[in-house]
Amino acid sequence: MSSGIQVNKGIMDRIIYDDDVVKMFLYATIFWGAAAFIVGLLAALQLAFWPANLELEWLTFGRIRPLHTNAAIFAFGGNIIFAGIYHSTQRLLKTRNFSDMLSKIHFWGWQLIIVGALITLPLGYTMSKEYAELEWPLDIAIAVIWVVFAVNFFGTIAIRRVKHLYVAIWFYIATIITVALLHIVNSIEIPVALFKSYPVYSGVQDALVQWWYGHNAVAFFLTTPFLGLMYYYVPKAANRPIYSYKLSIIHFWSLVFIYIWAGPHHLLNTALPDWAQNVGMVFSIMLWAPSWGGMINGLLTLRGAWHKLRTDPIIKFLAVAVTFYGMSTFEGPLLSIKSVSSLAHYTDWIIGHVHGGTLGWNGFLTFGIIYYMVPKLWNTKMYSLRLMNWHFWIGFMGILLYYISMWASGITQGLMWQAIGENGQLVYPDFVETVMRIAPLYWVRFVGGALFLIGFLFLIYNVWVTIKHAPKKETVSYVEVPPLKSDVTAIGTGHRKLEALSLIFTVILFISVLVGSVIEILPTLSIYKYLPTDEKTEPYTPLELAGRDVYIKEGCYVCHSQMIRKLPFDVLRYGEASTIGESMYDRPFQWGSKRTGPDLARVGGKYPDMWHLRHMINPREITPNSIMPSYPWLAAKKTDYNILRKKLSVMRMLGVPYDDNEVANADIIAEKEAAVIYEELISQDKSLESVKDTELIALIAYLQSLGQKTSSEEVSQSNN
Repeated sequence: MSSGIQVNKGIMDRIIYDDDVVKMFLYATIFWGAAAFIVGLLAALQLAFWPANLELEWLTFGRIRPLHTNAAIFAFGGNIIFAGIYHSTQRLLKTRNFSDMLSKIHFWGWQLIIVGALITLPLGYTMSKEYAELEWPLDIAIAVIWVVFAVNFFGTIAIRRVKHLYVAIWFYIATIITVALLHIVNSIEIPVALFKSYPVYSGVQDALVQWWYGHNAVAFFLTTPFLGLMYYYVPKAANRPIYSYKLSIIHFWSLVFIYIWAGPHHLLNTALPDWAQNVGMVFSIMLWAPSWGGMINGLLTLRGAWHKLRTDPIIKFLAVAVTFYGMSTFEGPLLSIKSVSSLAHYTDWIIGHVHGGTLGWNGFLTFGIIYYMVPKLWNTKMYSLRLMNWHFWIGFMGILLYYISMWASGITQGLMWQAIGENGQLVYPDFVETVMRIAPLYWVRFVGGALFLIGFLFLIYNVWVTIKHAPKKETVSYVEVPPLKSDVTAIGTGHRKLEALSLIFTVILFISVLVGSVIEILPTLSIYKYLPTDEKTEPYTPLELAGRDVYIKEGCYVCHSQMIRKLPFDVLRYGEASTIGESMYDRPFQWGSKRTGPDLARVGGKYPDMWHLRHMINPREITPNSIMPSYPWLAAKKTDYNILRKKLSVMRMLGVPYDDNEVANADIIAEKEAAVIYEELISQDKSLESVKDTELIALIAYLQSLGQKTSSEEVSQSNN
C-alpha cells in the first residue's frame, strides 16, 4: 500500500503507518551493534595484549580502531536514529512516510555503505580523519543517501496532519541539515585512484575543518538526534508529558547555535591560532547551560515514573541514559579548559569521556527504545523482564569499569608526562614507562567492554524470542484523522507560530549553524599568507609521499601524534613546539588525537634507517615492553611507483610547489631515493635483499623526513 491512506466514508481518513521500514532499521541496529561491540572488544584486547594483533595486515589495531568507531557511530547509532525517526515522526505528524520507495532506498543504501566501510577500512583505504575515514566513493554515497533521507523526511513534514512540530521534530531537522553541511564541507577531496584521494585543506586548515566536523559529528549525530528520541520516547515510556515546553525551546536553540562553535577545543595548545582556540574554549564552556537544561527536562519528565524504577527496566535504561548525558556534557566543557586539556588531551581520559557518552547515553537510550518499540511493533510483550534487568545491571557495571579505568589511566599518564624534576628534566623521559604503568588498566577496560557485550547478548536473545512468539497475524498501526486540508497554517504566537512554519523554521536553523561555521573556518583558509618570511617548508619528495600514504594506510595516526604542543613538558620531551608552517603541505593533517606511542613530529634523523626497519618488523627487538603491532608485510609489499605521478599532479593542483620535472619523473625520482636507503641497509645486513623497493623503504623515508622539511632559525635550533 503506497499511500497508506484509507478513506472511511469521507468522515475520517485512516493513516496506516509504515512500520516495515522501522523493523528493518531495528534489525540492522541489533546486528551492527553486535558487530561494533565485538570489534571494539578486539581493539581493547589488542592494547592489553599486543599478540592479539595476530600479525595479520587487516586485523592490526590501526585498522580495527577506525572500523570500530565507524560501526559504533554510523552502523549501530545510525540505524537506531533512522528507526526512531521513522517510527516517531509518523506518529507525531499523524501521517505515513512521504515515500515507501525512498524509505527502502534509504535503508538498503545505508547498509551498503556500512558494508563498504567494513571492506575498505581493514584493507587500509582511509582518509585518516576522525569519524570521516571513508574514501571518496563512499563519501559520495553517504551524501546521496542522506539526500534521500532528507527528501523523505521533509516530504513527510509537508504532508503532515498537524499544524505544529513537536520538539523531537526540531532536533531531527537540526540533525539532517547540519550533518549534510558537515559532511559535504569536510569531504571536499580530489581523487587519485578508486579508493585514494587528498583533501583540499592542508595542515592547520585541515585540522580546524576536521575538528569542526569531528566535534559536531558527535553533536549532530550522537546528540541532537538522540535528544529528539529522548523527547519522544521518555514521555511515552513514563506516560506523562515533557516536563517543560519552555525549557525545550531554550535547550534546542541555545544548543544548536553554541555547539557548532566548539570544535577548536580539540586543538588547544597546538599550532592553531590562539583566537580560534579561545573561541572553541569559551563556547564549549557555554554548553554547560543548554546541555544540563536538556538533562533536567528529561529527568524531571521521568520524575512521575520513579515508582516504576523497581518494576520497569525501560525506565531504568532511560534514566541512566539521561544521567550519562548530563555527566558527559559536564565533563566535555571541563576538558575544554586549556589547563585541563593540557593534562587530558592525548590520554585515555578522552577515551573514557567518549565512551561514557556513547555507552551510557547513546547505548542505554538505544536499549530502552528497543525494549519499548519491539512489543509495540509486534503487538506482544517482551519475553523476559528478568533478562532485561540482567542486561541493565551487567551493562551498567561494564560501563563503570570501562569509564573509571580509562579515567584513572588518562590522569595517571597525563601526570607522568607532565612530571618535571627539580633539575628541570623530565621525571619519566622514557615514553614506554608511562604506557607500562597503565597497562593493567587496559585489562580492566577489556573486562568492562566484555560485560557490556554480554548484556547486549541478553537483549539479542530476548528480542529474538519475543518476536518468535509474537502473534503470527500481521499487525497494522494506524491513526484516524480528519480529511487533509490545504491550509496547514500558523496559529498562535511566538515559538508556537514558528513551529507551524516548517520552512522558515528550517532556514533560521540553517543560518544559526552556518554563522559559527563561517566565522571559524574562513579566516583560517588564508592563514599561510601570514607565515614568517624566514620559515620555509619543502614539500615531501615522491618517496616520502609514498611512505606517508603507507603510514596512513596502516593507521599509525591512531596511536601517534605529529604535533608538539606549546607546553613545557611537550617541548622537553619532543623538541620545539610545532609551527603552522611545518604541516602546510600535509594532506591530510596528522596532528593526532591519542598518544599510545610518542609524538613523531621531529623523529626524522633521530634514529638510523636500520633502527626503523627493525622497529617496524618487530618493535620488541627495539623496545622490549612495546605494545605496538609488528608489520612484517611491509618488508614484502612493493611500493607502487607508477601512481606517484598522479599523486604529485593532484598535490600540485592543490597548491604544493612541485615543478614539472618532479611530477613527470616522480616514479624515477622515488626509485632513486629508495635505492639510497636500500644500499645503506644492505651494507649493514646482506640478508635484507628482499626489502628492495618495498613499502618499508618508503615508510622509512617518510619517518626520516619528519621535522626536517622546515628551515628557519627557530626550528633549526630545536633540531640541533
